[in-house]
Amino acid sequence: MKISVLAAAALAFAALVIEPVTALTSIPLVPRKHLNPRTDSGKLKNGLGLEHVKGPWWNVTDPRTGVPVVINDFSNAQYYGPIAAGTPGQTFNVIFDTGSSNLWIPSTACGSSCGSHPLYDNTKSTTYQKNGTAFGIQYGSGPVSGVLSYDTINWGGLAIQKQEFAEVNVVSGLGLGYLFGHFDGILGMAFQSISVDDIPTVYQNAQRQGVVNSTQFGVYLPAVDGASGELTLGGYNSDHFEGSLNFVPLISETYWEVALNGMTLGGKSVTTTTKAVVDTGTSILAGPKAEVDALAALVGATPFPLNPSEYTIDCSKVPQLPVLAIKLGSEQFTFTGAEYTLNVEGTCLFGFTGVDIPAPRGPLYILGDVFIRKYYTVFDSAGTGRVGFAPVKA
Repeated sequence: MKISVLAAAALAFAALVIEPVTALTSIPLVPRKHLNPRTDSGKLKNGLGLEHVKGPWWNVTDPRTGVPVVINDFSNAQYYGPIAAGTPGQTFNVIFDTGSSNLWIPSTACGSSCGSHPLYDNTKSTTYQKNGTAFGIQYGSGPVSGVLSYDTINWGGLAIQKQEFAEVNVVSGLGLGYLFGHFDGILGMAFQSISVDDIPTVYQNAQRQGVVNSTQFGVYLPAVDGASGELTLGGYNSDHFEGSLNFVPLISETYWEVALNGMTLGGKSVTTTTKAVVDTGTSILAGPKAEVDALAALVGATPFPLNPSEYTIDCSKVPQLPVLAIKLGSEQFTFTGAEYTLNVEGTCLFGFTGVDIPAPRGPLYILGDVFIRKYYTVFDSAGTGRVGFAPVKA
């Protein structure tokens, strides 16, 4: 959401096999600004844009199988950090996305179609191994495709050997948000069960190869303009939260999906939906359109004429908005009006969008960055899997 500078300490990307780590590995997450233009009157032309806040859930399929494939929010308020591919390492900024499971980066075959993004050149890597299998994802706006390859991926100083990933050369499905964006690719951190081509995830291989000794990773997203967040591999960083972590078991090892045991606004129940997905790749909160429409009406938010699934609200009303409470497990996670709205250069946006996800996957809510900024989140794949939450330190 905000443009800031990478942490001053550069990450070391070792090309050789490293010893298993016992200490935590921390990677800075840099926030990026909204790309939406403003009109001469100073108002946003069309809000966030549904294509920007949809996260991984809107009209996306694997073109070879027709199976839904998860993608990210590409043009709006995402946090990214560095990895390096190959030997010597070629550096890319990627979104660490708990709503998908594949790694892809742009290839030299993409050329000028990828704008000014750095391009992976496999001829310059001594650890590259050819795969050559076609890789493709069909976005609602168009295709993203390339070929699969193997190479060493260096991630926060951890070297993951022979990682299978996609070299992308067609990016027309990403639109201007990618062409002019600050991130270069996606590193998915959900489960292999939803990975295109059933490719093991980078973090899964890091565990198998012994470069991390824990099934956990922690995510801190700052609410302060200009601040960097942090992804912690091999555990979590308790310096970023208060009290103890509250763990909620997963109900599906696909996405990071948990039981939603209720949602209230000002004490009034506002949902009958029973599932939620915790997703670092979605900027805001999303839910069934009828329920989100009703929520918007309760707070006095009005839909954009061109994007009826998005809403604005009078900024002067935000301090008086009722408390939103989301119940996961036995715990209530609460948000003030200022925490479930976004002030974008003086225009206040309701932090929900309506997305109807068909059965059997849906209906469900997507708990994106609006949720994670308030609550430090630990993802743990041990056993049947769980997600832990604790209030972020002020």
